[in-house]
Formats: sequence, structure tokens, C-alpha cells
Amino acid sequence: MGARKKISADKRKEALKTMYFAKLQNVPTSPRKMRLVADMIRGMEVNRALGVLKFSSKEAAARVEKLLRSAIANWEQKNERKAESGELYVTKIFVDGGATLKRMRPAPQGRGYRIRKRSNHVTLFVDSKSNNED
Repeated sequence: MGARKKISADKRKEALKTMYFAKLQNVPTSPRKMRLVADMIRGMEVNRALGVLKFSSKEAAARVEKLLRSAIANWEQKNERKAESGELYVTKIFVDGGATLKRMRPAPQGRGYRIRKRSNHVTLFVDSKSNNED
């Protein structure tokens, strides 16, 4: 059973070498708010997505913009060249829930209301259009 797991881990590592992505973990905003921003840029060309994020009024947009720049840099590093305009697209972006901090707020008559301070993890994949179609 151990050998089987080793093979699948090796395949996963090989697959990750051909993927271009960036992760942002433990962002202190709720996943629901972050998904609104992620939905805005899903499938977009990266330069257009950067423009959309730059002028968005949402607080989470600044974090996703920085993450997108990181994913583009990762693509450029693995391909050893600069990305041309109109070449890269946001292929996948997803937001997962992170750890939830549980806090208590004083309530009437000696009770306490629970406050859930949520966090999330964002994963963003970029790729060129030619690789997308294959």
C-alpha cells in the first residue's frame, strides 16, 4: 500500500511541474466575500483581470491582484521568458474555507453570542491559451 501512495505522489509532482499557480492561505476575510472577487476574473486574460482588480472597490481585490501577479511570475520563471500581452489566462481560481476563530460577544442577561471570524485559502491557476485548448 505504501508503494502505491508513492507512485501517486510522484505523478502529482510531475503534473504540478506543468501547472502554473499561486496560493494564498489564511486570508482573514470570509470565503463568501473572496468568492465574489474570484468570480469577477475567472477565465479572463491576465492583463484585463489585473485592470478589473485594480479598480474594484472590494478589499479582497487587492489581495487577489497580488496573488495573480505572483502566478504570472511563476509562469515566467518556469518558462524562462516574459509573458506576452494576451497570452496568459486565468484558467482556474477557487476559494476554500480556512480556519475559523471562535470568539464570544457579551449579550444581554449574562449570555454570550458566538462570533465566527472566518478565513480562506485562494488558489489561482494561469496558463496560455494554446495549452488550454489541448
